[in-house]
Amino acid sequence: MKKYIYVFSALFIFTVSVNSLMSCRKKGDTIALITVRDTANMLVPGARVILFGTSTTDPIQSVIRKDTATTNSDGVATFNFNEVYQLGQAGVAVLDIEAEKDDLTGKGIIKIEQEVVSDAEVLIQP
Repeated sequence: MKKYIYVFSALFIFTVSVNSLMSCRKKGDTIALITVRDTANMLVPGARVILFGTSTTDPIQSVIRKDTATTNSDGVATFNFNEVYQLGQAGVAVLDIEAEKDDLTGKGIIKIEQEVVSDAEVLIQP
């Protein structure tokens, strides 16, 4: 009888330990970086970058998500998707990119991966 109590106690402690370790996993950052370049391959600071999802259903739904940022002095716009991604979720999103500055525009696409920095480059031209 004592043997069963020891085995049961050991299994109980093991189960509680494993569950507490798994529930403490901290979620990593999910970031998208969009680099904007012009036709001379120069970085473009101050460009407006828009990320948005397009519906794939029929009938077409409204835009899924739309975020806007401005490129910094290095020509990079940063988007944070920490609130969108939840632990255990497979993938985050595939989004369209539109970039513009003055009379220059460009388009692209980016796949946002969970808990990593995803990046894409957009060429803007007249």
